[in-house]
Amino acid sequence: MVTRIGTSRRKTRNKFKRHASEKGKIPLSKYFQKFEVGDRVGLKINSAIQKGQFFRRFHGMAGKVSGLKGTCYKVDIKDGGKEKVLFVHPIHLIRLK
Repeated sequence: MVTRIGTSRRKTRNKFKRHASEKGKIPLSKYFQKFEVGDRVGLKINSAIQKGQFFRRFHGMAGKVSGLKGTCYKVDIKDGGKEKVLFVHPIHLIRLK
């Protein structure tokens, strides 16, 4: 087997690129978003903040908030028929209807 070179952020140059209107100062309201247990959220990585980032494979998926751990939220997602749990900082979450 060949050993892969690089970290977990390899091959993300275009995936984590932000639109021109999203660049610059991040509003504090994004940091302090509040979610309730059972809320549906979208997973979208903000590449400027490394804290509470999840693995790149889950970028663009949707999940359900199932708890709180420190400042991060426990999010349940379905990945290929399996239930998985991610701990995500609120800056990487978008509220879905």
